[in-house]
Amino acid sequence: MYKVVKRLEISAAHKLNLNYISKCETLHGHNWIIYIYLKSKDLNANGMVYDFTKIKELISNKLDHKNLNDILKDNPTAENIARWIADEIGPKCYKVSVQESEGNIAIYERD
Repeated sequence: MYKVVKRLEISAAHKLNLNYISKCETLHGHNWIIYIYLKSKDLNANGMVYDFTKIKELISNKLDHKNLNDILKDNPTAENIARWIADEIGPKCYKVSVQESEGNIAIYERD
């Protein structure tokens, strides 16, 4: 099994829709740190699990310096962002971690 990890840093804003009062309900931004984990039994014709540049195109170009509420259909929590990223990459992506601030990390992992 081949495994690769892509690390991205993006700056993006969001506001959360919560069932309690929170300052996170107002638009605010984070410098997100994202780790994308991919695996495959076989390499593609170029000898890769997945092209790192394509990951950046798929994720960074869509999320960096954007309002995440305009992109995700679900509440843009770190958990939902992690799942959205995994879905955008496809089945080779088995895990995504999203750090929205120091000490706050959400992980989505496929079963």
